[in-house]
Amino acid sequence: MAKNKFHDGPGPSQRQLRVGELIRRTLSDILTRGEIHDPDLNRISITVGEVTTSPDLKIATAYVSALGGGRGEELIQLLAQNKSEIRRALSKSTALKYAPDLRFRLDETFDRMDETRRLFSDEKVTRDLDT
Repeated sequence: MAKNKFHDGPGPSQRQLRVGELIRRTLSDILTRGEIHDPDLNRISITVGEVTTSPDLKIATAYVSALGGGRGEELIQLLAQNKSEIRRALSKSTALKYAPDLRFRLDETFDRMDETRRLFSDEKVTRDLDT
């Protein structure tokens, strides 16, 4: 079985992957439409990169970033402050038996990609790759 990138145990089940993707799309729609009544949160364009769920589906961790970069800590704080309203909106928009407890983490995927690109463009690395 495939390894999960977040721990050494077996990877997530098909059910976890399906529910995680459902939550990701729904959460993205909720935030895009500005359904949460917080003007500070609604001013930020948010990308939901991935949602992972616990094996019992009671905890969902959403990896988010602000479009254009920066403002990461502010974004996480605003989402945490509005967690209960987001959870209610998620519950109304999905057919899940239970609305999972939401956790928000900064999605650093793009930052790592930028760092990788920078490393590959380094003169020493380019020279080593050409040999």
